[in-house]
Amino acid sequence: MTTTLADDRVRCPWAGDDPEYRRYHDEEWGTPLHGDRALFEKLSLEGFQAGLSWITILRKRPRFREVFAGFEPAAVAEFGEGDIARLMADPGIIRNRAKIEATIGNARLVRELADGELDELMWSFAPAAAGHRPRSMADVPAVTAESESMSKALRARGFRFVGPTTMYALMQSAGMVDDHLVGCWRAA
Repeated sequence: MTTTLADDRVRCPWAGDDPEYRRYHDEEWGTPLHGDRALFEKLSLEGFQAGLSWITILRKRPRFREVFAGFEPAAVAEFGEGDIARLMADPGIIRNRAKIEATIGNARLVRELADGELDELMWSFAPAAAGHRPRSMADVPAVTAESESMSKALRARGFRFVGPTTMYALMQSAGMVDDHLVGCWRAA
């Protein structure tokens, strides 16, 4: 089931009536995203989102970008204890030490990869285009075989906060899968 709002656009119901959520739905979610920096940012923010609502992350994203050096993996990889203390004291982000340390650790792993390797690795798990489009949110999975495989591969390389549910959310947001519902104006 989709939702129609004041602008007469039919959207997936999760977009609700929050302007930032609608903008995200209309402009980003399900749009193919490439590039190591962009995917590192998505990986990091999805990790911070674990256990929270995505709108919380969207509202804090500008500050996350500011304090995490634009999510440039090489810059974040250089963060140390002083940076962790600085981040833990910043009310503009999610102050979870384990997630902050995981982001820094993940940046160090990305820095070790060849240019484009993170993009290639993550997109290697994108499933073939589905033969059907979900009709309701009940038809949208939380985990797939591909997200489980992506999670397993990233964990094997040492990445953290990359569980299969988090990886499926990343696959949706980065356009590796297109879960816009039947009737949504963004449905391909």
